[in-house]
Amino acid sequence: MIKAILIFNNHGKPRLIRFYQYFAEDMQQQIIRETFHLVSKRDDNVCNFLEGGSLIGGSDYKLIYRHYATLYFVFCVDSSESELGILDLIQVFVETLDKCFENVCELDLIFHMDKVHYILQEVVMGGMVLETNMNEIVAQVEMQNRMEKSEGGLSAAPARAVSAVKNMNLPEIPRNINIGDINIKVPSLSPF
Repeated sequence: MIKAILIFNNHGKPRLIRFYQYFAEDMQQQIIRETFHLVSKRDDNVCNFLEGGSLIGGSDYKLIYRHYATLYFVFCVDSSESELGILDLIQVFVETLDKCFENVCELDLIFHMDKVHYILQEVVMGGMVLETNMNEIVAQVEMQNRMEKSEGGLSAAPARAVSAVKNMNLPEIPRNINIGDINIKVPSLSPF
């Protein structure tokens, strides 16, 4: 089972973090730092598998990673997963990102985080591999994009919400409130 998926750049800045096992936030930060130090100090010509760090489970877990340009893609898995299968899964994930973003780069992961998470959820959910066929994943992403466009996109949602509030028929707020001898004037609260 996949316990965590971490993507960070050459300087250790996390670009995508997905834990499939609960860890407190401070522990997650320590795991990210430890994983970065374990992976980044290795030469490019050595094996892409290593024992998990002491914080993520030690010898019971493996870190399987690939280094592409400025990004490290690291999958933390237990002993039931195949190292070569996970390496292939990383390759499928990166190629899918590359197809969806047309030559993916670190900035795509930063500015399109929602889309990257959606693609990841098409590949892995709950620590289990769902889909390894890149064409199926890309087809689902394209279908999601068409649905968003037909609905006006997620970016149009705040504007639609504001217009819906403007068009609501609310009862008129009284401008003067009289309680016995006390007279209170209510200012206009309309933001529109």
